[in-house]
Amino acid sequence: MADLPVNLSAGGPPSTVLPAEDPAVVEALDSALAAPEEDRRRLVSEFVASHPEVSAGWAALGALARDDVEAYACFRVGYHRGLDLMRASGWRGTGYLPAAAPSNRGFLDSLEGLADAAARIGEDAEAERCRHFLVQLDPGTYRL
Repeated sequence: MADLPVNLSAGGPPSTVLPAEDPAVVEALDSALAAPEEDRRRLVSEFVASHPEVSAGWAALGALARDDVEAYACFRVGYHRGLDLMRASGWRGTGYLPAAAPSNRGFLDSLEGLADAAARIGEDAEAERCRHFLVQLDPGTYRL
């Protein structure tokens, strides 16, 4: 990983687009999310158990959480899984992660959910850090 190039341009920081998930994995999550409400959380949880590396699954489970602490935990896992993938994809701590790229949405949704859940449980400093990180990653989409 240390031998991955860092490409800088006169146009600003580099952008990272995370690799797309296998279409079958995307279809499995979409199917769980389309399930009847009474089954949805269980099916998304089963998806996450089968695909714990997929940030979008954690973000979906956080959105379906039964309380703010559970949401916080799910979004935090999705955030950390996404950071791992970002680093493996060449992101080196700076640069953009555009929300327009569908493959970036799982991480960004986890980060946004983490900011909101942190605020709800009184973790104000973390909520602020997460919001600032969102703006740094995609200033055209996120605002403070």
